[in-house]
Amino acid sequence: MQLRYSFRLYPDTGQQTALAKAFGCARVVFNDAVRAREDARKAERPFPKAGELSTRLITQAKRTAGRSWLGEVSAVVLQQSLRDAETAYRNFFASLKGTLKGTRKGPRTGPPRFKSRKDARQSIRFTANARWNITDSGRLNLPKIGAVKVKWSRTLPTTPTSVTVIKDAAGRYFASFVIDTDPAADQARMPETDRTIGIDLGLTHFAVLSDGTKIDSPRFLRRAEKSLKKAQRDLSRKQKGSRNRAKARLKVARAHAKVADARREFHHQLSTKLISENQGIGVEDLSVAGLARTKLAKSVHDAGWSSFLSMLKYKAERYGRALVRIGRFEPTSQTCSTCGVKDGPKPLNVRAWTCGACGTVHDRDHNAAINVKTAAGLAVSACGAPVRPGAIPAQREETGSHGFPTEPRAA
Repeated sequence: MQLRYSFRLYPDTGQQTALAKAFGCARVVFNDAVRAREDARKAERPFPKAGELSTRLITQAKRTAGRSWLGEVSAVVLQQSLRDAETAYRNFFASLKGTLKGTRKGPRTGPPRFKSRKDARQSIRFTANARWNITDSGRLNLPKIGAVKVKWSRTLPTTPTSVTVIKDAAGRYFASFVIDTDPAADQARMPETDRTIGIDLGLTHFAVLSDGTKIDSPRFLRRAEKSLKKAQRDLSRKQKGSRNRAKARLKVARAHAKVADARREFHHQLSTKLISENQGIGVEDLSVAGLARTKLAKSVHDAGWSSFLSMLKYKAERYGRALVRIGRFEPTSQTCSTCGVKDGPKPLNVRAWTCGACGTVHDRDHNAAINVKTAAGLAVSACGAPVRPGAIPAQREETGSHGFPTEPRAA
């Protein structure tokens, strides 16, 4: 199983300049590759091969006056940028072919587009060929950039073979490692239990569990709305192209990053707690995209249900838990969890109701959570689904590491 480990980087002024140069060179090579492919398509010629593009756009371009500055960064960064362009085209053609044959669900992947220096996210990747390393003092030594200070929040379980350096919209730098981990070792750290749970996600409460536990919605975006509005208002009053506008844009990005980080931390803590305490978890397959087109759109996005369910999914596979999704049209809010009689739809302002058949008084969300657990087949046994899942890919495609050392490496 491949997992991503991200750590905050703190480059000094010179290293930030070198990273900016590397981001720019990688972006230029990517755009040159897309332009070469587009020119070939318009001229109705075969697409140039990766080896031909490498020779033309990197090796030969370094010898010209207009592209001589490509030699100031690591060649591995430029080669990886070409591979990214190749992967983007491969995904586009595979998506197109799958759509034509009717074998692929969901929206079609678009063709690669030119990258801009104003993009919110900039990244470069170093493989083992670049001879990067982690120094004895815990710094990340990158070729033609230097030894960058790293905030190690945890120990890497094995030696990585590649690292991606990322700069986000808030101006923060991160080192991202994709690590191959041993699923058996992960599952041994979290022993099996006989507990199961059903989860009803909502807006009044973020989640209501079938055991009656109610988890309040933090509403990070709503709580930060006042400061976000002020930062956005200050940005709108700055002259376009000025340094003050760039500073104001950075303040807006940092304010949004603070909200996103707090939401992500909340999702991680809650999902880890639920996975560690329960062998089986039942959830609804929500149509978040559909709900985001209603008047509740801001609250739906603020809750971040999709991110939370994604975390539950990969953690369940990692630790050998059973995560069961029930259909979104299951009438969990209309059915009495005591006698099973369907009582009909109810408006959202009805938070409690009495079953007309058995007379049981139900809390709407608690009753729905119990029905989710029952519909998922977890009411009797926690073994209703496989608990030995296979490997899952990392969220973004990167070169992973191989092998497992006898002792974890301390960063």
